[in-house]
Amino acid sequence: MSTTAEQNELREILLSTATKLFEDLATHEVIQAAETGTWPADLWNALEETGITLALVPESQGGAGLPFADAMAVLRLSGTYAAPVPLAETLLATAVLSDAGLTVPEGPLSIAPINETDNLTLIENENGWSLSGTATRIPWGGTVKHLAVVADSGNEKMVACVPMANIEPTTGSNLAAEPRDTITFDGHQLSADIVAPAAAGSAGDKVYELGALMRSVQLAGALRRVLEVAVEYVNDRKQFGRPLGKFQAIQQQLALLACEVAAAGAAVDLAVDAAHTQDARFHIAIAKARAGEAVGYVAETGHQVHGAIGFTQEYKLHHSTKRLWSWRDEFGAETSWQDQIGRSVATGGADALWPLLTGG
Repeated sequence: MSTTAEQNELREILLSTATKLFEDLATHEVIQAAETGTWPADLWNALEETGITLALVPESQGGAGLPFADAMAVLRLSGTYAAPVPLAETLLATAVLSDAGLTVPEGPLSIAPINETDNLTLIENENGWSLSGTATRIPWGGTVKHLAVVADSGNEKMVACVPMANIEPTTGSNLAAEPRDTITFDGHQLSADIVAPAAAGSAGDKVYELGALMRSVQLAGALRRVLEVAVEYVNDRKQFGRPLGKFQAIQQQLALLACEVAAAGAAVDLAVDAAHTQDARFHIAIAKARAGEAVGYVAETGHQVHGAIGFTQEYKLHHSTKRLWSWRDEFGAETSWQDQIGRSVATGGADALWPLLTGG
């Protein structure tokens, strides 16, 4: 068993490698090209070669078997660099499939459904299983070759690895020009070997909250990026003979922006640490709500301190802010999670409120 020092050293190597990878291969030009439909093959191939895409698959099943927190640290970096690939979706899909004991296919993957209101059903028949229902706004649904689907079968939750070869989605995109496709299954036939039950507590059983956590992690990375870009700009840009960052009004805006970034990051860190505990959903709700709430002020202020240049296509800021505006609503907007937090607190009663707030 490795020591804490060894684990920390391995994590530092992993993050250093991932940082260099994103710096070199998730450039402004690559992101711009991806927004027009060019698949960033070099970036994705590098992620696969390093084992990052299989980070949450156990070594016994051919994966990297990384600690969950380490995988989320890399995912946060992907949010920081606005990497235009379905890394979060692939991590989630591989976890869902491997937890169900299904073979994880090669290549990028996506997950369905991502909206709690979408209802997919599986019915067993003599040839295997029949999948029906509509899944809306699936990330990269028309790009990936396989889709990890979580569906209901009576009172049981099931997982299926669905090949996309003969499926024609209705294409769409979010504000950041990332694919968001709608897929309708009308009695789509699946063989028995690619369908399995989602055990209680497995990734398939908790797919919606894990998806919300991963989006929160990406939001935290993108929020941090806006702060970094804003600080860099106000220190370089001069007005009336001195850097913008020397003006008190700008300093105040950046101080508040930094507070929002720090608060969201802290909530996400706590949720990652609690991801496999009994209270996971409550902590994830707080993380998604707090990160989503931070988006409004951070994106607005980031653009304000940049002035007109912040809105140009050629400048890098919009890669982060467009993703912030898009990701905040996926796997539940902050208002939805805030409602769940309120209901959870109310259910606990008055005597439980203070220990909840203080961690006592």
